[in-house]
This record gives sequence, C-alpha cells and structure tokens, in this order.
Amino acid sequence: MLIIASYLLLGAVAGLVAGVFGLGGGIVIVPTLIFTFTFLNFDPQVLTHLAIGTSLASIIFTSLSAICIHHKHAAIDWSLALKLSIGMFIGGLFGAYVADLISGETLQGIFACYAIFVAIQMWFSLTPKGTYSLPRQLGCTLLGSSIGFISGLFGIAGGSLVVPVLAFYKINISKAIATSSVTGFPIAVSGALGYLWMGRDAVNLPEHTVGYIYWPALVGIVVTSTYFAKVGAKLAHGLNPAILKKLFSVLMVLVATELLFS
Repeated sequence: MLIIASYLLLGAVAGLVAGVFGLGGGIVIVPTLIFTFTFLNFDPQVLTHLAIGTSLASIIFTSLSAICIHHKHAAIDWSLALKLSIGMFIGGLFGAYVADLISGETLQGIFACYAIFVAIQMWFSLTPKGTYSLPRQLGCTLLGSSIGFISGLFGIAGGSLVVPVLAFYKINISKAIATSSVTGFPIAVSGALGYLWMGRDAVNLPEHTVGYIYWPALVGIVVTSTYFAKVGAKLAHGLNPAILKKLFSVLMVLVATELLFS
C-alpha cells in the first residue's frame, strides 16, 4: 500500500514539474523510481532501464495534459513544434536503443550527471540570449534528433534542452516552455516504444512488466500526474517560478549525489 501511495505522490510532483517548468517530469520520476525499485530488490542490471522506460511511458500522458492548458493560453508555436517533432521521434528511438547497450550502473551514473547539469542550469537561470534565427526544416530535424536522442537515453521529455535551445533562437521563454510540452510527446512515444521493444527479452524482470515498462508504477503515476500537470501549467502562467527553481535545483543535486554514490 505504501508503494502505491508513493507512485501516486510521485505522479503529482512530476505533473507539477511538467506544467511549471516544461520539463516533462522525467527528471523527478527516474531517480525516484530507481530508489523505489532498489527498495523492492529489483535486479540492478534492469532497474534503471525500467525506471527510464516507465518514465517515458508516463510522460505520454503528462505531456498531453500540459499541452491542453498551454494551448488554451495560445502559447504554443505549433509550426515549430511539428518541425522539431520529426527528428525527436527518431532520436527517441535511437536513445532507447543505445541505453539497452549500457549497463544499469553506468546508465544510472550518466543520469546523475545530467541531473546535476539541470540543477546548475536552473539555479543560475542559464537561458541563452536570442542570437540566431531558427534553421530550416533539415536543421530543425537534426536539432530535434539530437534532443530526442538525449531525452530517450535519460527518460525525460527534453524540456531542459528544448527551452534554452529555443531561447537561443529568439523564441520567447513562455512560448518555448509551452512548445516544449508538445515536443515532449513524440519523444515519450518513441522512447517508450523503444524501451518496450528493447526489453522484451531482458532477463530477471519483475512481475507486471512488459519490456522495460513496469505497469503498477506507470498507472499510479499517470492517475495523478495528468491532473497536476494542468495545475502546474496554470501556475506557470500566473506565478514567478524563480524561488521554485532554486529549491528544485538543490533537490536535484542531492538526488544526483545519492545516485552517484549509492
């Protein structure tokens, strides 16, 4: 019962993060699931892959919820989102393929380093000033593929990469956050499908698992994340998240440290 409650709480927190910061929630979901699966004595060789695959599957629903709210505020650049999404879908699949080639321990360490990167980015508000105009379709596809690959590898929606990249290309920060909620969807779909396929022959998987997706955690997260993603998206349009960013960055450093030395 306690484990189920933790999944529901995790979904609520992930939903808020997705809505407020446009991060998709994976940066919270993955480390929490790693700790939870470790507590449940899942095989160390597969538990990190399970955490990432389950995270991507949950982001499918979280991103849809956030998209609805941002669309109501007319904040999404749909044309740009579609240009990036083609490459992101391809990159998400490739990220899942590469992750399957990496050991669970190494993958956990790589994720921890990425979490520290996100923490530094948020603490110092490292959003580049708009310098260049957006590239044409081929450039956007290559850009999307790169972001999709990293996101598929780490089990995130890519908002921590999409937002600063779009800001670099002279896109308003609010529009960049809203648009990142859209681009997170193809990454989540392709990444989840990739982890589902790559994990089909994995050994020592726990019960209630298909591929690298653990269904009890997925259902618990989705039940609350879809609602709280809407709450978070509303907060993003009405509050200054500066203080929240500081607190969140500190939390990320603590989580990353635990992942590195556990």
